[in-house]
Amino acid sequence: MGVGPVYAVIPLRFASVPNPIRATVEGIGRLLVYLRLITASRAQRIAGLAWPRILTGLARMSKATADVAMVGVAVGPAAIAGVGYGVPYWTMTYMLGGGIAGGTISLVSQRYGGGRYDDIDRAVKVSVMAALLVTLPLVVVFWTLPEPLIRLIGTGEAAIQYGTRYLRVASLAMPFAALNLIGSRTLIGADDAWTPMIVRAGGAVINVGLNAVFIFVFDLGVVGAALGTVLGSVGGVLVLGWGLTAGRLPFVGPLPVQVDWSAPYWDAADARHLARISTPLALRKVAQNGGQFPLLAIVGLYGPNMVAAFVVALRVRALMNTPGWGFGLASSSLVGQSLGAGNEQDADGYARDTLRFTVATYALVGAAVFVVADPVSALFVDDGAVRATTTALIRAACVSVLLWGVMNGALGPLRASGDTTWPFYGQLLGLFVFALPLAYLGAVTSLGIWGLYGTLFAETAVPAAVIYYRFRTQKWKRISRQNREAAMGQAS
Repeated sequence: MGVGPVYAVIPLRFASVPNPIRATVEGIGRLLVYLRLITASRAQRIAGLAWPRILTGLARMSKATADVAMVGVAVGPAAIAGVGYGVPYWTMTYMLGGGIAGGTISLVSQRYGGGRYDDIDRAVKVSVMAALLVTLPLVVVFWTLPEPLIRLIGTGEAAIQYGTRYLRVASLAMPFAALNLIGSRTLIGADDAWTPMIVRAGGAVINVGLNAVFIFVFDLGVVGAALGTVLGSVGGVLVLGWGLTAGRLPFVGPLPVQVDWSAPYWDAADARHLARISTPLALRKVAQNGGQFPLLAIVGLYGPNMVAAFVVALRVRALMNTPGWGFGLASSSLVGQSLGAGNEQDADGYARDTLRFTVATYALVGAAVFVVADPVSALFVDDGAVRATTTALIRAACVSVLLWGVMNGALGPLRASGDTTWPFYGQLLGLFVFALPLAYLGAVTSLGIWGLYGTLFAETAVPAAVIYYRFRTQKWKRISRQNREAAMGQAS
């Protein structure tokens, strides 16, 4: 059952360790408070929830980026392209799990904020069952048919073979990755971002070490990168499952949520509520990631070197997007708790302050990476021509990632309230009406690489505009009231 507001205490051995991520986030918060853009009390709570998730995201995305770098060093550009062809399939399943986990944080945060602790474990069990029902069939497909799937988007026989081997092994991690997300979002929805950071960031660091051994010592290449992902995902599920079952973890302490895993495992009302919230979120994420399939196929028309450069730019942009993981989930948790308590004014304050905090952080991150884009490119490729193209695409990604900050900051309140349809529409509009046509025009006309610059920008700018507009309408508050009244009606 849910055990109520028990706050995990940071162990003393960790509290004394210098933490540049925390210091940076809190420093940005203090600057915004000084400029009177956000309030001090909200800045403290936002930063407290956001920085552990940002550190987790940096660790996990650094792992993914290190995979690409290690494979590139050990095997070459064809292997980078092959991993790039396999990653969208793996990520599509991960995004489906992320959509379900987005519904989980909405249910958990509102019940936690409203003091309905005994209803939390029911939402968690329904989320787990939904994630397994979605991901397990896809594992079967990707294990049995990896080569035909890679050939749908891939060019170059060597890259296709690398992608096939990567996808087959990496598919085994998919259900575990989805369950990791659900466990993490459950704790964040209950105001505990520290525990997921310890578990998932620690797992990512171990994952990098395993990958290095598999790739360089055992010479497993792309298979080694995939195998490390599988082992890391399984380990994370075991630790989070243990903690949620016991209500505590060694070296961390008590958790705010404890789950009773006994039957029943399914509740029709919770499943319907989860589906209403999660389906648009999952579809949005699938549309966002699904666009990588035709996009990579189009980029393949530019040639294999451009594919390698574009894949690197996408990995770097994904790394720059990690602040959104922290601020978006902090917003969903804090706004959801306020809505669950019936305090819409407080929810609105957290929503606006987190949005400003998010955009300011993205601006600083984008500017910093823009300056060092060339040395970053050198970490992945050593060919002069490919390096120059990679640098140019990374700098374009630095501009586009600022709009991702707007998107993530405005999405948090919509996700917390259950208003998740408009983000899906915005993603479709940006991808199919703007991003893909621009990429194709660049491939078949004299527009050239400027088509890819436009693609990177439009892919974030259009959905950001749509999501921000929906946030400004304030209709997410009305939707939250309706959901809360419906839940109270069912309870009575």
